[in-house]
Amino acid sequence: MSAFLDRMKALAKADVKTIVLPEGEDQRTIDAARMIVAEGLAKVVILGNPAEIDVPGAEVIDPATAEKRQAYADAFYELRKAKGVTPEQAFDQMADATYFGTMMVKLGDADGLVSGACHSTANTLRPALQILKTAPGTKLVSSFFIMCTPAHEYGEDGTVLFADCGLNIAPDADQLSEIALSSAATWKSLMNDEPVVAMLCYSTMGSAKGDTATLVQEATRLAKEKAPELALDGDLQLDAALEASVGLLKAPDSKVPGHANILVFPNLEAGNIGYKLVQRFAKAEAYGPVLQGIAKPVNDLSRGCSAEDIVGVVAITAVQAQMA
Repeated sequence: MSAFLDRMKALAKADVKTIVLPEGEDQRTIDAARMIVAEGLAKVVILGNPAEIDVPGAEVIDPATAEKRQAYADAFYELRKAKGVTPEQAFDQMADATYFGTMMVKLGDADGLVSGACHSTANTLRPALQILKTAPGTKLVSSFFIMCTPAHEYGEDGTVLFADCGLNIAPDADQLSEIALSSAATWKSLMNDEPVVAMLCYSTMGSAKGDTATLVQEATRLAKEKAPELALDGDLQLDAALEASVGLLKAPDSKVPGHANILVFPNLEAGNIGYKLVQRFAKAEAYGPVLQGIAKPVNDLSRGCSAEDIVGVVAITAVQAQMA
């Protein structure tokens, strides 16, 4: 287990939060819930059929028959009536475990939600955006992975944040700058360490031309305008971002190369391929996609996740809830 996950678990245990897991039909969720309870990482609420779920120490709720279904439906109706939702539709919607779980978070019956083991990102994100909305001052919801690699010379003892690898397909320059700023804030809150952001590209400081290079250069300019105090630079190739000797050669006037702990990819294609390459070839632990920019913690899972991956994301979610 990585030092990062050790840290997240220690923080989660120090101030225990309630995390709802809406995928009670998935065996990985059940296995994860048992581990979470055993380690004391969170109070666990599993949504599903109580007759089919046996996790001592966890609360199991069936949304279809829940005592609070009507109350959640009433609150959801008030939130969505301007969009044409009727009271009857709101009541029907609360039979959906993800919507029910998100209303638990909205109304304070849970502190965070983790889903996605057997549902798409859209199924997790849609209720969160409809019910919880974005955090104050946030222009864009984005995602990140915490990558814990055996290459301890990179990032913080091998831990590096990758963004956005799971949500925004083709961000424009302003959106890319927002992903960078959100990722920097996330890093500081989770790691208690100063962020150093590399805006990745196939070009370093204008060494190559093309639409993507122009996009990353403009995003870098905007990010620097918005947060001039932040250690951030680009466009940077990956080797320049991580290797001091290469960075000194390619970007001698920048303080970021060789010290980056946050890698911002130019688009989802690059980010998704990049994190999976590191996960598989470098045997890295990959925690995410974790969402940033939502008013309360709601986090997605890869559908290829293991029970251990779910435990890790729950620990991160609990820590995010402490800071909400």
